[in-house]
Amino acid sequence: MTTTLTPPAAVPTDRPPAGKPADPVWVRPALALLLLATGVLYLWNLSASGWGNAFYAAAAQAGGESWKAWFFGSSDASNFITVDKTPAALWVTGLAVRIFGLSSWSILAPQALIGVATVWLLYLTVRRWHGPVAGLLAGAVLATTPIAALMFRFNNPDALLMLLLVAGVYGMVRALERAGTWWLVFAASAVGLGFLTKMLQALLVVPAFALAYLLFAPTGWGRRLVQLLIAGAALVVSAGWWVAIVELTPASWRPFIGGSQDNSILELTLGYNGFGRLTGNETGSVGGGQGGGWGETGWSRLFDGQAGGQASWLLPAALIFLVAGLVWSSRRAAYVLWGGWLVTTTVVFSSMQGIYHDYYTVALAPAIGALIGMGTATLWRRRADLFALLTLAGAVVITAVWSFVLLNRSADFHPWLRVAVLVTGLLGAVGIMLSEQLGRRLGLATAAAALFALLGGPVAYTLNTVATPHTGSIVTAGPAVAGGFGGMRGGFPGGFPGGGGFNGGFGGTNGGLPGGVPGGANGGATAGGGFGGMRGGGGMGGLLNATTPSAELVSLLKTNADRYTWVAAAVGSNNASGYQLATEEPVMAIGGFNGSDPAPSLAAFQQYVQEGKIHYFIGGAAFGGQSNGGSSVSAEIAEWVAENYTAQTVGGTTLYDLTP
Repeated sequence: MTTTLTPPAAVPTDRPPAGKPADPVWVRPALALLLLATGVLYLWNLSASGWGNAFYAAAAQAGGESWKAWFFGSSDASNFITVDKTPAALWVTGLAVRIFGLSSWSILAPQALIGVATVWLLYLTVRRWHGPVAGLLAGAVLATTPIAALMFRFNNPDALLMLLLVAGVYGMVRALERAGTWWLVFAASAVGLGFLTKMLQALLVVPAFALAYLLFAPTGWGRRLVQLLIAGAALVVSAGWWVAIVELTPASWRPFIGGSQDNSILELTLGYNGFGRLTGNETGSVGGGQGGGWGETGWSRLFDGQAGGQASWLLPAALIFLVAGLVWSSRRAAYVLWGGWLVTTTVVFSSMQGIYHDYYTVALAPAIGALIGMGTATLWRRRADLFALLTLAGAVVITAVWSFVLLNRSADFHPWLRVAVLVTGLLGAVGIMLSEQLGRRLGLATAAAALFALLGGPVAYTLNTVATPHTGSIVTAGPAVAGGFGGMRGGFPGGFPGGGGFNGGFGGTNGGLPGGVPGGANGGATAGGGFGGMRGGGGMGGLLNATTPSAELVSLLKTNADRYTWVAAAVGSNNASGYQLATEEPVMAIGGFNGSDPAPSLAAFQQYVQEGKIHYFIGGAAFGGQSNGGSSVSAEIAEWVAENYTAQTVGGTTLYDLTP
């Protein structure tokens, strides 16, 4: 007996109509203008940020020199230790460095191009079911979200992650149209590559993908389940092949896995970069223990202080449109996809007790943009329904009021703007309610007022972000906010002034971190000099920001560099990265990012020295994660060097010649 699978009767209503009419003539020029403006915005004055995040820039430099370092994501070309993430984003920048040479542009320009591609792909995804106006609005919202503008001008893994996840949604949209197995596999594979970019964060979209396909795929239940199993296998293969290679490669043949305590990529994935982010139990983290001092958890986290100005401008409206779309739209699958992405990510970020930074909120931007575009189109088509019209007008008013609140947190930042946004929002809402009575010209004026209310604040913050250099490991978009603290908002004992990435920095305090403040040269941060993630960068190195060595020191490190496996060793990856980027020679990052990884052991370091593989040890750094269960080996090595070798000062930096 043969069983025929038939689609449920309600399914076709969630698919786009066959034979869609051609776009109006203005659509392609408008799209070209959007992409051109995005490219200019993201590429403008890009080199002002120097290396951006020197931690990843040094790894890109290493990948440009060594294919082994490129594959594993090593911090140095001699393959001592990896970065504390999977390396897909480094594969992009490493190739750029190999092709174009090491420069700020070869490191940062790929991120900007990825940003333009993400805006374009978001447009295509939203336009497919909701039309070109919705697609253009979605792309414009993403392009002008402040933290998106920063991350697409910065070399963290987040830029590539956003492109891959948006590609995943595009694949899901195509799969949902005709129950296409290959499009479903494409979507799952894009998420798998996202895993190789930023580990478990990529999987936050999976529940929404699975739910949308189960509910809306135009085929029978049995085939849906089989297809999802196939997609699950594709996800495992695309995410797991690199992990399997690393796990199966003998430890002596590969670099130490940075961020882990047992040299295991699985421990890094599930612990420090995985469930530890939720529970706060991250061995070796500088935050310390559960709670970790990474800001208050709860629903308000994404709206408070500096965090609010990163991506939350249109978040309330997006949630309103999500509910409205699920109620009124005939294409609910799109709302399940994007709404599931938004809600799941919001809940996880709000509840994380481990390491959390405000720039993580870039993960909300594509979903917010899509929901704003789709919701606007859905409600406008139903404007004959008074309640739909009230919902659309109410979303504009709520956005204008929330933008006023956010802009008011930066009292000196264009004070007129908050009033203008509020007034135009109210006028735009009134115009929406009277849309049937207004003529064409007044209707266009109303639309312009509503658009200004939606985007005026984010655009202003984005322009401020583009005009401001950003360096270090913790960065935030927009102007300084009273009482904010970049990505940690008071996370270390004593609290620190905030603003857009530590304007003013840590000063000369030495009470904030376990074991004292990390120092680059001379053992400490200079008073008022800033620290980690500061705008402008430069100066001393340490836990969160790279060293800027003197020309004299660079010349010394490069002398006879080809005789050594590492021209120097320094505690902590950022501390080492500045020397490596300046010399383009391998520098050993003892203890990895936090200086708390058990690599190398004291005995192994002594063996390297005996074999003449390390020329200098750079002193002055005094940090590590041992207070949260991390290794103290970096302190042991520093103590052994100080006891057995003579210190000298070159260009303000203390170093020890380790040659016999």
